[in-house]
Amino acid sequence: MATLVVPDSVPTPLEDAGKIRKAVQEFSFTLNLYSGLGTDEKALISVLGHRNAVQRKLIRQAYEEHYKENLIKRLETELSGHFEKAMYRWMPDPVERDALFAHLALKGQNYKVIAEIACELPPDALLAVKRAYQSCYKTSLEEDVASHTSGDIRKILVGLVGTYRYDGNEVNPNVASSEAKILQDAIGGKHFNHEEVIRIVSTRSKAQLNATFNRYKDVHGASLTKKLLGDPSDEFLAILRTTVRCITDPIKYFEKVVRHALTKAGTDEDALTRVIVRHAEKDLKEIKELYYKRNSVTLAKSVAKETSGDYEAFLLTLLEGH
Repeated sequence: MATLVVPDSVPTPLEDAGKIRKAVQEFSFTLNLYSGLGTDEKALISVLGHRNAVQRKLIRQAYEEHYKENLIKRLETELSGHFEKAMYRWMPDPVERDALFAHLALKGQNYKVIAEIACELPPDALLAVKRAYQSCYKTSLEEDVASHTSGDIRKILVGLVGTYRYDGNEVNPNVASSEAKILQDAIGGKHFNHEEVIRIVSTRSKAQLNATFNRYKDVHGASLTKKLLGDPSDEFLAILRTTVRCITDPIKYFEKVVRHALTKAGTDEDALTRVIVRHAEKDLKEIKELYYKRNSVTLAKSVAKETSGDYEAFLLTLLEGH
């Protein structure tokens, strides 16, 4: 379930656009200060932190039509730091946001994010992201993945983003047994990058893969992810673990991403922002609940401890709805 809270009575998009215009202009005009010094960030959060994707799109359209400028670009110039990055990632449509995250991941060589997006999303949603990526960056996601990677990492990532998985619930138990055996033979021999491992995880439906992973656990007494532990610097292995975790239990996976982002030496704001803005409108409530169950502290309290200022206020608005 979503954590985003939208008020029962929402102003018109043009009224919201006017509040935003006032928030970004008020001090600049009256005090003749350069852009960014006088922005009313609280006003921005009070509006944009309580509007869903459709409403934000209408606000962007109303703002551009009435004020003849792009709202997202205006916010880029007015805001700064982690708050600016979070708002910049919050404003686009969800498919455009995921296309942006994929683009940033390739630029930053954070290839696990590509696996996150490819494995968490249903096939139609991934196809929409790929179309948005092509529209935004004038190249295909597959092409960019291939040009930014090499070797086994290229093979698995191109496979993950290039496949249109079957999305039904039908499972073939014989295939599950035979492919569990293939995985055991390859992984037992530390051949994590075996072409059959890549084929299985990048093409089979999620239902079929979960049947295969369950069969693996039944036979070998341990989950596949526990067998994929190894050298922390092995990037291919990290991508493979991410793939398996996002297919088997994405809520558990993203709770772990948030936990590590908050507890590592120096908060990983990029990972924290990515999870909160991507999931605030769908399943962040479940991630919060699991976080509390595993850590005996609320996610909001942990976020408040590790962040500050407008960035903290914005994340807590998305998390808690106030």
